[in-house]
Amino acid sequence: MIAVLKTFALAAPAALLALASPAGAQDMPYTPGTYWEVASIDVEDGMEPQYIDFLAGQWRKSQEFAKSKGYITDYHVLTNMNPRDGEPDLYLVTEFERMYDTAEQLRQQREYEAMMKRTERQLMGESGARGKMRTLKGSMLLRELTLSAR
Repeated sequence: MIAVLKTFALAAPAALLALASPAGAQDMPYTPGTYWEVASIDVEDGMEPQYIDFLAGQWRKSQEFAKSKGYITDYHVLTNMNPRDGEPDLYLVTEFERMYDTAEQLRQQREYEAMMKRTERQLMGESGARGKMRTLKGSMLLRELTLSAR
């Protein structure tokens, strides 16, 4: 949840620029759709069961909370079936419809902390402890384009 909120803050200016387009853009054969945040995860050798337990437990709980509040529309865990050297093992995908301003992000963070019964400091400490299980190799923010018939 914290990573999602930070991504919103960083991506909002870029999203606004992407939407600013010439008047002729209405002729484009697509409609901008939802955002997809994709986290690339490398799971440490031998830690797969423990990390999957975390995803099935706390991570899923936080995603379901965000989904119930309407902050996200969906989420997925994808495994890389044929990873090449240096590629991540897992992709954690979160889909959402809009970016939120800072005040709303902070409000959502307080709700999340209350639901988890932990402070942001405690949650960040737990995230750091998971470093023994996995490495976040990077993240991408994508936007779906819904194609129109031509």
